[in-house]
Parts: sequence; C-alpha cells; structure tokens
Amino acid sequence: MRILIVNTSERTGGAAVAANRLMEALNNNGVKAKMLVRDKLTNDISVAELPHQLRNQLHFLWERWCIFWHLRFSKQHLFEVDMANVGSDITRLPEFKEADIIHLSWVNQGMLSLKGIRRILDSGKPVVWTMHDIWPATGICHITLGCLHYQSTCGNCRLLPHGGSPHDLSYKVLRRKKMMLKDRNISFVTCSKWLEKEARKSAVLGDQQIQTIPNPIDTHMFCPADRTQARVKTGLPQGKKIILFVSQRVTNENKGMAFLTKACHEILTHHPEMKQTTAVAVLGGHAEKVAESFDFEVYPLGYVNDTRRIIDIYNAVDVFVLPSLSENLPNTIMEAMACGVPCVGFNVGGIPEEIDHLKNGYVAEYRNVSDLAKGLYWVLNEADSEALSREAVRKVTASYSQHAVAMKYIEVYNRALSLKNNRT
Repeated sequence: MRILIVNTSERTGGAAVAANRLMEALNNNGVKAKMLVRDKLTNDISVAELPHQLRNQLHFLWERWCIFWHLRFSKQHLFEVDMANVGSDITRLPEFKEADIIHLSWVNQGMLSLKGIRRILDSGKPVVWTMHDIWPATGICHITLGCLHYQSTCGNCRLLPHGGSPHDLSYKVLRRKKMMLKDRNISFVTCSKWLEKEARKSAVLGDQQIQTIPNPIDTHMFCPADRTQARVKTGLPQGKKIILFVSQRVTNENKGMAFLTKACHEILTHHPEMKQTTAVAVLGGHAEKVAESFDFEVYPLGYVNDTRRIIDIYNAVDVFVLPSLSENLPNTIMEAMACGVPCVGFNVGGIPEEIDHLKNGYVAEYRNVSDLAKGLYWVLNEADSEALSREAVRKVTASYSQHAVAMKYIEVYNRALSLKNNRT
C-alpha cells in the first residue's frame, strides 16, 4: 500500500508536524508513505516538492491578493481566510500516479484549489482528508469561534468588512465546496472528537464519512528525562518552578497569552511568596515582546525548530499551559505529556480529550482567568507531581503512540480501497 500525504509545508505549523509524524508512523508499521509539499525545508528523500516554485509562489500571492481585495485592502484577517481559488494540479506528478491512496492534510495558501481537489477526486484514487481545523467544512474560515453560519449557507461572515453580506465570499466558497464534493466521497478524519462533532453539522460535509483519529507522536523520542540536566542544557534556573508556554507565534491572540499573563498576576495577588520561587518560560516567535507583561521572571526562548532542544525544554519545566481560545488536538500538549509534564488548558476543542482533569493536569473553565490561575497553582503546589507525570505518560502511550495511530489509519485506507474496488 502506497500513501501520498499532501501538505503545504514540510515542517512549518502544527499540521506539518502531524503529517510528518504520520508518515513516519506509517513507514514504521509496514506502509509505504511519502509526503508532497510546496515548501520543502530538508533533504528527506521521502518528501517530494512541487515543481515550478515561481508559479507556486504566484499562486500564493494571487490568492492573498484576491482575499486582500475582498477585505477592502485591510490586513486584519488576511491570513485567517482561505478561498482556494488557485493551486497546483498534482494529478500529473509521478508521486501521485504511483500512490494507491491520496491523503490530504493542510493544503491551503495556494497549495491546492477546489478545482484541483476535484481533479484528484475525478482521478478515481481513494482520498482521505485529515482535518487539522474546520476549514474543509466552512466557507473560508479556519476557526469558527462560535459562528454557526457554516451549518447552513455561510454568508454574513464576521471576518469580512462590516460583517459581510448574505451572498459574500464565504457563501460563494461554501457553494463551490458543495459542488466539489457532489457525487464524490472522501474519507474525512478529524484529530479530535470535538472537531468531528462540529464537522458533522456542516452543510458541506453532511453526507461524507467522518471519524476521529488523533495525531501520533514518537514516544521513544518524546519521553521523560532528568530535569536537572535538562535545565543545564536549556539555561533555565535550577531553583525555581517553571511554567512553560509554547506557540509558533506567541502573540497570536487565539493562543491566549493575555489570559496567561492575567492568571499569573492573580496568582501573585494571592500568593506573593511565589514571585521568588516561580518563573515563566516562553517558547516561540516574538517571545521577547511579551516578557514585560508578566509579574514573574520570564525566560524568552524564541522560536526553536531543533526537536532535541524542544524536548529538553519540556523536560526542564514543571507545568505546561495552553490557554487557547480554539484548538483541535494540540501537538504541544501531547509533546509535554509525553515528557511527563502535567498540562493546564481551557475546556475548549480537543484539549479536554488530552488532559484528564485532576489526573494528568487541569482543565479550566473556558476564558476563566481565576480558574486558569487555580489550575496552575494546583499543579505547582498542591497536586502529587509524580502521579500527574506518570498519568501523562500513560495517556500518551495508550492513545497517541505511532503504532496505535498507524493501525487506525490503515483501517481507513483498507476501507477506502475496498469501496473503490466495489465501485469498479
């Protein structure tokens, strides 16, 4: 069985990380898997790059320009919207022709157009599509934040100027997605049960097959290590309890940095003695910009793409916090737990599927700063840290290991091939 996983980037972003890990998991469990990407960053021979890089860049720029025009030349939501009006035709590539299954991942920002996806469907090859966000089920957005318009027709989009209109861009793209899938079937996979539930409500995916399979993680690589040595390697202080926040771009409002800074302020209001015993480590782009927002001592670690160093950072801390306002199944929580680090996050998206409340971490009430502060204090000062650590590792090993996830995907692939054979 030969699988071609299609993703815009080889390494950048959570979906790219997940796609790479899935490819590795499949190859380690008897399936021949390759990736096809627009943005290739390594010399990995199992990752193929789209030809014609200049044309690919023009695809990206043209889509952004069209979105910019629809936004009336405002940059406010420029990268929160995708319309898939342009992209590459991958059906002519040798990697496509030799594959038995086409596995779509995150294919936005000019990678594939809706017409291009329809060509893939028309080729007759079975298609599996892993949803890393809600975009395949909506008009143009990747995060709904409570908007229910995608369940009917979209339109009146909150991301468009003045709230859009009944027949705005979101309405038109939703209709195009319906036409793309007309009389065609895709095996959709969501990374969380929450996203599966949301996707089933969609006007686009109502008739499609959807199931949940989490992202995999290499538990031989992401695993507990000596904290003292990890702090020496990372330069973090030995004598303090450390709270870790991680995001590709820490200033992304959706990741909840504002809630974390307020929660830390509230902790110090009630427990001022913690100012000398606690610190915050911030991993991600623009980390230095948020350092002054905290009352605790802050260690801005910047953006890191060295996996070994990232693992050392996880192993150096006492608690990981991700107060996101919207999430699917965050890789960062999975990574931290695999290293035995208890986690704290809001009760939103797939976070409560990863964090078992009061067993391997703390699930705080959504957008509740006081409860977030309570969870951090509980993990750092009241809970049995060794028990939390054991439960975190146990959860990841049982639910997210390469073997466990690969076996579930192989079932999906076999079913898709069987349906194809029955049709022919």
